[in-house]
Amino acid sequence: MSPSEIVTAFIRAIEAKDVPAAAALAAEDISYENMPMAPIVGREGMSATLEGFLKSASEVDWQIVDQWEVGSTVLNERLDRFKIGNGWLELPIAGVFKVNDEGLITLWRDYFDMGSYQKQFAELTAS
Repeated sequence: MSPSEIVTAFIRAIEAKDVPAAAALAAEDISYENMPMAPIVGREGMSATLEGFLKSASEVDWQIVDQWEVGSTVLNERLDRFKIGNGWLELPIAGVFKVNDEGLITLWRDYFDMGSYQKQFAELTAS
């Protein structure tokens, strides 16, 4: 698979809330970086963090708006959507992924507005 296909498969696994399948596409020493937060290094830490993000969502829909592959680097623009209760938390994302020669993601860096995430999450979980 190409780096772009690997990243797309990774995202589809997350949408299915299949963290083990997503983790299988990540290197053991992956650096997972949500830019407003401290980096998480390692497959286990990434998996635990993903589980935390996904647990409150009954559905996950990450829409890839556009995606580019430059060598082993994949950049994408996404709308990450999480159904929480009766509403959707929608978060525009700019993502950067690096894929090694073994076809594993070694870097996953997402840029987003933490304030927007926190506000929407609070509104959706207030009841």
